[in-house]
Amino acid sequence: MLTAALLDKSRFQVEVLSGPQTGSEGSLIEEVRQRGVQLTIMPEMVREISPRNDLLALWKLFRLMRQKRYTIVHTHSSKAGIIGRLAAWLAGIPVIVHTVHGWSFHEHMSPVVRKTYILLERISAAYTSALIVVTQKDIDKGLKHRIGKPGQYRLIRSAVPLDEFDPGREDRSAVRRELGIPAGAFVMGNLGRFSAQKNPLDWVCLAGKVGRRYPQVFFLLVGDGPMRAQVEAALLSEGISERTLLAGLRRDAAYMLAAMDVFVLTSLWEGLPRVIPQAMLMGLPVVANRADGTVEAITDGKTGFLCDPGDIDQMCERISNLIEHPAERLSMGHLGQEYARREFDLRQMISQIEILYTELLAN
Repeated sequence: MLTAALLDKSRFQVEVLSGPQTGSEGSLIEEVRQRGVQLTIMPEMVREISPRNDLLALWKLFRLMRQKRYTIVHTHSSKAGIIGRLAAWLAGIPVIVHTVHGWSFHEHMSPVVRKTYILLERISAAYTSALIVVTQKDIDKGLKHRIGKPGQYRLIRSAVPLDEFDPGREDRSAVRRELGIPAGAFVMGNLGRFSAQKNPLDWVCLAGKVGRRYPQVFFLLVGDGPMRAQVEAALLSEGISERTLLAGLRRDAAYMLAAMDVFVLTSLWEGLPRVIPQAMLMGLPVVANRADGTVEAITDGKTGFLCDPGDIDQMCERISNLIEHPAERLSMGHLGQEYARREFDLRQMISQIEILYTELLAN
């Protein structure tokens, strides 16, 4: 959305095609239209594997691309990336770009499905002009599995509008009052989808352990998803449901982050979650599992802590350290803020994409 809205309009006329399903942030459809971006919703482009819908989407995309005669097709997400690039190749589009927000395959899927996705990514890379990745680790992982060639890869971070994530713009006390969070509470928070990837049950287990050790800690979970009922049951089981706010889907991420003291992420696999730089920009130290791109986003012991997936005790000790040493917590938050401003500036991302497009068009 931000790329489409902010590319130089004197050089690029941009349209967005999307499936109808929404993600963990809720629907972005209205915001895309409010930003003046031409948007087409294609009902057949669904997340699940569906041979009928997938073939229909491929055919419709092919016909549309032939009709519109696009110069560049730039795809995002795993399945849309595979179908969209194939349609673009069949339609003879001169420049085909794909952004890898974490590969479509990972260690937590069955070997057969994993091998299938690797094969599809290899085939798709053969007719892709450039592969944008958000982490160096994704370059290493792609080349390890013989996806594309080194010259196709370009590291461009998925960036954040810095002016929207400024702690000086939010009144922390007022945010807490509105949310019903006690003024003097220490708040452990998270923004994300309640799904297996995000591993929310480990988050609740950790919260229970922290909560039993520190009665003054309050918990804030922003998001929703298929595991909502399991999360609610786990909060009751851990005895912290009365100290936990389930805020649901929100579009005011900075506002919600302003209420927190530490941001905790228990994901099992990730690309490079934008919520980490968002939390850092709001001055929060981040405690997260060592999962793919999180390793590049957090400097362990300086801007936050990296923990071994599944090691709840280790994560609890790291959070305990931040609760008991407020000066260290503030120092980490400050260093993280400086890092995020350097590495995740939206203006820099747009400039890098424009430079890449220009190079590919020249070739």
